[in-house]
Formats: sequence, structure tokens, C-alpha cells
Amino acid sequence: MFDDLLRRGEIRRLPPDPRQVADALGIAKRDAAVARAMLQGNDDWAYTIAYNAMLQAVRAIMFSQGFRPAGRNTHMTVVRFAELALPAEDAILLDRMRRKRHASVYDMAGVISHAEAEAAVARAEEFVARIEAKLGSR
Repeated sequence: MFDDLLRRGEIRRLPPDPRQVADALGIAKRDAAVARAMLQGNDDWAYTIAYNAMLQAVRAIMFSQGFRPAGRNTHMTVVRFAELALPAEDAILLDRMRRKRHASVYDMAGVISHAEAEAAVARAEEFVARIEAKLGSR
């Protein structure tokens, strides 16, 4: 299932490490909470942090399956991994958030509306909780 990513050097195999999984989930949960708090201050950063929470949750899945991102463009690698490991709607949402976050961080401030930030935070909280439950059941 992940052969193309391995062949292109986008991911590498590693022994599954419960500590790495727990660390990535811890970061994901922290970021979801920080994103919620950031809604009171800056919509761009709330959105960005919500995206990072989701990114870290997917990294936890990668680690649990014995993979890690490698090389350049690791955010895109995580999205590609999500396309193979998660339901299509999750991967699509993650990629849309990645692109919007990129524009917010690198191109122009104020591109994220408050409604978008609130929705992103709610989605990230739900996503992280779902991934944590999935990984906890292994």
C-alpha cells in the first residue's frame, strides 16, 4: 500500500515505537488545545495550529505502522500517507488545510476568517480524538 512512497524515498521504515506514537499524539492534543485558545487572539494562527494538530495525528499513525516521513516536503508526504491510510474525506481536508495554512503563513496575513478558524479547530479536535481512539484500540 505504501510502496510508491517508499520507492520515491518520501517515507522510511522504522520499528513501530509506542513512545513516538504517544509523543506525536501528545503534540496533536496540545496543538488542538492551543488552537482553541488562539481563537480569542488570531484566526490565522488558530487555523495553522489546528492544521498542525491534524498533521501530528497522522504522524502518530505513521509511527504506529512503522514509517516516518523522509526527505523534503514532509507536510506533503504526510498528506500522501493520509490519502492511503485514512478515509478520502480526511485526506482531502488535511490537504486543503495544508494549502490554506501555507498561504496564511507565507503569502498574506488575514486570509483566514474567524468562521474558518472555528471550523478548523473543531475539525482538528474531532480528528485528533478519533485518531487517538483508533490508535488506542490497537
